[in-house]
Amino acid sequence: MRLQRLAETDRPAVSFMLDGAPVAALEGDSLLTAILAQAGGYLRASEFGDGLRAGFCLMGACQDCWVSVEGNGRVRACTTPIEEGMRVSRGMVRP
Repeated sequence: MRLQRLAETDRPAVSFMLDGAPVAALEGDSLLTAILAQAGGYLRASEFGDGLRAGFCLMGACQDCWVSVEGNGRVRACTTPIEEGMRVSRGMVRP
Protein backbone atom coordinates (compact mmCIF):
# COMPACT_ATOMS: atom_id res chain seq x y z
CA MET A 1 0.00 0.00 0.00
CA ARG A 2 1.22 3.49 -0.74
CA LEU A 3 -0.64 6.66 0.08
CA GLN A 4 -0.81 9.20 -2.71
CA ARG A 5 -0.73 12.78 -1.44
CA LEU A 6 -3.39 14.87 -3.21
CA ALA A 7 -3.46 18.04 -1.12
CA GLU A 8 -1.26 20.16 1.14
CA THR A 9 1.85 19.41 -0.90
CA ASP A 10 3.38 22.81 -0.14
CA ARG A 11 4.24 22.09 3.52
CA PRO A 12 7.95 22.04 4.47
CA ALA A 13 9.79 18.72 4.15
CA VAL A 14 10.89 16.78 7.24
CA SER A 15 13.74 14.25 7.04
CA PHE A 16 13.71 11.08 9.12
CA MET A 17 15.21 7.59 9.11
CA LEU A 18 13.03 4.56 8.44
CA ASP A 19 14.69 1.22 9.14
CA GLY A 20 18.08 2.88 8.65
CA ALA A 21 17.25 4.55 5.33
CA PRO A 22 16.79 8.31 4.91
CA VAL A 23 13.28 9.33 3.84
CA ALA A 24 11.17 12.46 3.86
CA ALA A 25 7.69 13.46 4.93
CA LEU A 26 5.86 16.75 5.23
CA GLU A 27 5.63 18.86 8.36
CA GLY A 28 2.38 18.06 10.18
CA ASP A 29 2.17 14.44 8.96
CA SER A 30 1.51 11.67 11.43
CA LEU A 31 4.18 9.00 11.58
CA LEU A 32 1.66 6.64 9.96
CA THR A 33 1.18 8.97 6.98
CA ALA A 34 4.93 9.53 6.69
CA ILE A 35 5.60 5.77 6.56
CA LEU A 36 2.74 4.79 4.26
CA ALA A 37 3.62 7.56 1.79
CA GLN A 38 6.95 5.82 1.11
CA ALA A 39 7.27 3.36 -1.77
CA GLY A 40 6.21 -0.05 -0.49
CA GLY A 41 4.72 1.59 2.60
CA TYR A 42 3.71 -0.76 5.39
CA LEU A 43 4.00 -0.75 9.17
CA ARG A 44 4.76 -4.33 10.09
CA ALA A 45 4.21 -7.96 9.20
CA SER A 46 1.19 -9.68 10.68
CA GLU A 47 2.02 -11.96 13.59
CA PHE A 48 -0.44 -14.44 12.07
CA GLY A 49 1.47 -14.76 8.79
CA ASP A 50 -1.18 -13.19 6.56
CA GLY A 51 0.92 -10.40 5.07
CA LEU A 52 1.99 -6.84 5.67
CA ARG A 53 -0.05 -4.46 7.82
CA ALA A 54 -0.81 -0.77 7.26
CA GLY A 55 -2.81 0.07 10.37
CA PHE A 56 -6.48 -0.59 11.02
CA CYS A 57 -8.52 2.09 12.81
CA LEU A 58 -6.17 5.04 12.05
CA MET A 59 -7.21 6.85 15.25
CA GLY A 60 -5.24 5.23 18.08
CA ALA A 61 -7.80 2.72 19.33
CA CYS A 62 -6.81 -0.62 17.80
CA GLN A 63 -3.06 -0.73 18.59
CA ASP A 64 -2.28 -2.14 15.14
CA CYS A 65 0.24 0.57 14.20
CA TRP A 66 3.00 0.18 16.80
CA VAL A 67 6.51 1.16 15.62
CA SER A 68 9.70 1.91 17.54
CA VAL A 69 11.12 5.43 17.72
CA GLU A 70 14.66 5.77 19.02
CA GLY A 71 14.53 7.48 22.42
CA ASN A 72 10.75 7.06 22.75
CA GLY A 73 10.29 3.31 22.55
CA ARG A 74 7.13 1.85 21.09
CA VAL A 75 4.60 4.42 19.82
CA ARG A 76 1.36 4.39 17.85
CA ALA A 77 2.23 5.65 14.38
CA CYS A 78 -1.27 7.02 13.78
CA THR A 79 -1.17 9.45 16.71
CA THR A 80 2.52 10.39 16.73
CA PRO A 81 3.53 13.51 14.77
CA ILE A 82 6.59 13.21 12.56
CA GLU A 83 9.64 15.14 13.76
CA GLU A 84 12.84 16.11 12.00
CA GLY A 85 15.56 13.49 12.54
CA MET A 86 13.32 10.75 13.98
CA ARG A 87 14.80 7.28 13.77
CA VAL A 88 11.95 4.83 13.23
CA SER A 89 12.03 1.06 13.11
CA ARG A 90 9.19 -1.17 12.00
CA GLY A 91 10.87 -4.10 13.76
CA MET A 92 11.00 -7.56 12.30
CA VAL A 93 8.84 -7.08 9.23
CA ARG A 94 8.92 -8.77 5.88
CA PRO A 95 9.47 -6.47 2.88
